[in-house]
Amino acid sequence: MTREQFRALCAKRFVILDGATGSNLQKAGMPVGVCPEQWVLEHPQALIDLQRAFIDAGADIVYAPTFTANRIKLAEYGLEDKLSEMNTALVKLSKQAADGKALVAGDITMTGRQLFPLGDLQFEELVEVYKEQVRVIAEAGADLIIVETMMSLQETRAAVLAVREVCDLPIMATLTFETDGRTLFGTPPECVPTVLQGLGADAVGINCGAGPDKMKDIVQTLIEYSDIPVIVKANAGLPELENGQTVYKMTPDEFAQYSSELAAMGASIIGGCCGTTPDHIRALKSALDKTERKIVKRAGQRVICSERKAVKIMPGERFLVIGERINPTGKKALQAELKEGKLDIVRKFAREQAKAGASILDVNCGMGNIDEKQTMINVINELSSVTDLPLCIDSSYPEVIEAALRIYPGRALINSINYEAAKFEPMLKTAKKYGAMFIFLPIDDVGIPKTLELKHSIVDEAIDRALACGFKETDIVVDALVGTVGADKNAARNCFATFEHCRQKGLATVCGLSNISFGLPERSFVNTAFLAMSIASGLTMAIANPSQDLLMNTAAAADMLMNREGSDIRYIERISYYTEKLANEPTAAPQASAPKAAAPSEQKDKNEDDPIFAAVMNGEKDSIVPLTKERVEGGTAPSQIINDLLIPAINKVGKLFEQKRYFLPQLIASANAMEQSIAYLEPMLVSSGQDDDAPVIVIATVEGDVHDIGKNLVALMLKNYGYKVIDLGKNVESTEIVDTAIKENAAVIALSALMTTTMMNMKTVIELAREKGCTSKIIVGGAAVTEGFAEEIGADGYSSDAADCVRLVERLLEK
Repeated sequence: MTREQFRALCAKRFVILDGATGSNLQKAGMPVGVCPEQWVLEHPQALIDLQRAFIDAGADIVYAPTFTANRIKLAEYGLEDKLSEMNTALVKLSKQAADGKALVAGDITMTGRQLFPLGDLQFEELVEVYKEQVRVIAEAGADLIIVETMMSLQETRAAVLAVREVCDLPIMATLTFETDGRTLFGTPPECVPTVLQGLGADAVGINCGAGPDKMKDIVQTLIEYSDIPVIVKANAGLPELENGQTVYKMTPDEFAQYSSELAAMGASIIGGCCGTTPDHIRALKSALDKTERKIVKRAGQRVICSERKAVKIMPGERFLVIGERINPTGKKALQAELKEGKLDIVRKFAREQAKAGASILDVNCGMGNIDEKQTMINVINELSSVTDLPLCIDSSYPEVIEAALRIYPGRALINSINYEAAKFEPMLKTAKKYGAMFIFLPIDDVGIPKTLELKHSIVDEAIDRALACGFKETDIVVDALVGTVGADKNAARNCFATFEHCRQKGLATVCGLSNISFGLPERSFVNTAFLAMSIASGLTMAIANPSQDLLMNTAAAADMLMNREGSDIRYIERISYYTEKLANEPTAAPQASAPKAAAPSEQKDKNEDDPIFAAVMNGEKDSIVPLTKERVEGGTAPSQIINDLLIPAINKVGKLFEQKRYFLPQLIASANAMEQSIAYLEPMLVSSGQDDDAPVIVIATVEGDVHDIGKNLVALMLKNYGYKVIDLGKNVESTEIVDTAIKENAAVIALSALMTTTMMNMKTVIELAREKGCTSKIIVGGAAVTEGFAEEIGADGYSSDAADCVRLVERLLEK
């Protein structure tokens, strides 16, 4: 099937997907703990019968059971050398089941290994892992590719890129969202279509995690931001324990009713995930036959995003500032650090600019005597964990821009593409491949245009060519090319004319403010007046230093005077920030007319300004050991550093995580930083005998489950709190878990399970522990685990995340 045929099918009618594979194959006899793909090949009729039942029920597309048949997952069963043979056979098995009555989607998913910088898996290695599997699936005759049950947007990017670089089959991509409306890695739904449709996905959406009754808000956001069809593949409700079995109680009629409501909102590809049977799909088909399709206007959004935050760029609405400080030009300290491969100042600038009100961060690594491309890659990786703000990739070298776009886990803004003949079209191709927005700089081979008319002519011609290449006006921001008013008295007026010219063509605009005042005294006044007049003339955003309070306050006031939505509240918030900042500056002069600063939203920790505390909060793993060493050498006891700084800091991180102000990448970065400090201090604690009585905790992912992201984070957090943690890994037999706990006299056994099909093995461990007289407290957690489930199986406690687990262990041990 071609991509055009797939789009035409989705435009014509609702497309129905199949239901659950795993839970239905378990009913057919597949045991927990085996390699599912191998079991299917050994019991082919079970799959054929299931998929034919789905097709008879009305499914237009069935998923080939290649879900975890990638090199990394197969290696866990010693089957990595069978990858080609197994994927080929599995696709052909589904083609046999479909028999021309339905399409077959080759299925790929997460590998279980975390990407750098959170883990050790490099982005290009992951792309190659997916390419290897996709190449076989495509050659075996799959009609399209589904990338599903993804929790990481960056891993989804790798999968989509891999497919696009191997074949031209249609791509569907779905992510799994938590109850807070974000993925495990903190991605909100608006970032999913913003990133993936530009990379070449043909449909995006949500699968697993909840029933269709809990998905309305997420689906509405996906539809709002998507220019391509939206997919919904929900569970039959949440899993429950009944007579020792995991069951899904949402009836086919209930499932169909809720799913058809999502279809009526504008979702056009609908199916079922965990717990859904052919009866659910049959009821869905019947409900969709009676549902009127909503024709969603795909107007296109002018949006860029990081992995965790989307920013709309809307002419005539909120004025935005692109923070300019991450640029070594004129910054000797930053130049020295980049030469040494250090990024402390980069992290500092990112945090400061975000706090000061920047909406986007410009990133430029251009300087002599460094590898600019590698430095840019390092900075992008670092900033992906440090800040939620989207990035603007700034370089004179196309190869540097492409390297940055490839590994950036969001949709970036390119700064910039000019009209030089040798660069224009190649750079457009790069922007198109990675789905980036770009700033157009109206400079051609002759140089800076000498007249306003020539500048506008270059803009018009370049935009026409970009549109012919498949871009939309919403993908382009025009740089007004600010001149110096000291040399050209019409420099400002010419910019105002360009802003208006672009506004009439539906184009956003940007400029670098400071050039207007070059060579003049007291430049800040000229820059600020120019900014206010530019906003009134239609300027969308500016590249500037957000730490300049006069400029930022003026921008907020100008928005308010233009009566832009929400601008009055933003102005008040801005001035509250400004006055609080003044109050905290020891040399600040009294401000007679300034309003009183807003009260802090929460009590500040007494040691929050301490560099070690801050290093944990900010995930500064490179600087925390030197800071810790300096403090020890200054006479501070190791136990005091842990009790007064490290533990309070990680507690604060945990609170921010609970409040959804920190997300998984920040939590992991902070835990890793703390681990570095603990590792340095630990030998001193051992030599003084301070950790001899540390409680022992045995932790494992239960038998049959090969997911360990959450478990690894829990283990790290518990170690940081001083517990002796014995991590048995994943897919661990119940006997090994209990025997280890007895041998080590463990105070607690911590069990993890991500899959609904393996949750019951937690009960097996609990029963075995009681049978063997093990006195350890047993706690459980994982994506599908609930507090109710924990109570039903007799666990001593349930935790929702790593921070919650630490508190749970503390409470249990106090008892």
